[in-house]
Amino acid sequence: MKIDSKGVQLHVTDSGNGDIALVFMHFWGGSSATWSSVISLLSDDFRCVAIDARGSGQSEVATQGYRTADHADDVYAVIQALGLKRVILVGHSMGGKTAQLLASRQHQEVIALALVASAPLAPMNFTEEQRSQMRAAYHSRESILWTLENVLTAGELTAQQREKLVADALRVSDNAADGWVFTASREDLRPAAEHLDLPIIILAGEQDKVDPPAVVAHAIAALYPWADVHIIPGKGHLLPVEAPQTVANTLSAFATGLQG
Repeated sequence: MKIDSKGVQLHVTDSGNGDIALVFMHFWGGSSATWSSVISLLSDDFRCVAIDARGSGQSEVATQGYRTADHADDVYAVIQALGLKRVILVGHSMGGKTAQLLASRQHQEVIALALVASAPLAPMNFTEEQRSQMRAAYHSRESILWTLENVLTAGELTAQQREKLVADALRVSDNAADGWVFTASREDLRPAAEHLDLPIIILAGEQDKVDPPAVVAHAIAALYPWADVHIIPGKGHLLPVEAPQTVANTLSAFATGLQG
């Protein structure tokens, strides 16, 4: 389905039923499809809503509006349009930064936060050369495959998984890519953490090269000392793809504990 946010048409999937809705946000280079294996394991028990960020997947390419605050506005527009009343925000990587900012706004619908291989609220301190390399990571099928194998994952992907990830990465618009690499990833949103007192769960891949456990501990978990932290052995940055069963089980236990 398509949902409007400030004139931008967002692609949204909505499956399952339940009092609690899990609202999924994807990584830069991904789409709602990044979460498909996790959602298939959860939708019997929970309502699962996944959003293609503007300029990614099947969502419209906006000419502007790629700050973290804009993405947070988009997610809340979806929550309101669907009439969701009890929401757990589930953010992966870039989506995790969005989820943290949205949760800090203290909307009554948002009851908890799940961060999966999340980007921090702090700026990602890359050199200009590193940012240029990031920007080039999804320029071609060859560069995407190299990035998947050498940066984003810690193990073998199936041919089907690779093809889906390549298709998503090739689909990311220039506006969305520039927005993350040169703007949103540079934003310092740490003051937002002061407004967060929700139940929080943090998942990190033991072999994540993008947001390694040490960075997660220092830059994310330290902001939320009450959060439960789970390190997934032998997995990299793409936890929803590399370890869907583990991610689903952890999210299910977390959400079940919030029911009632």
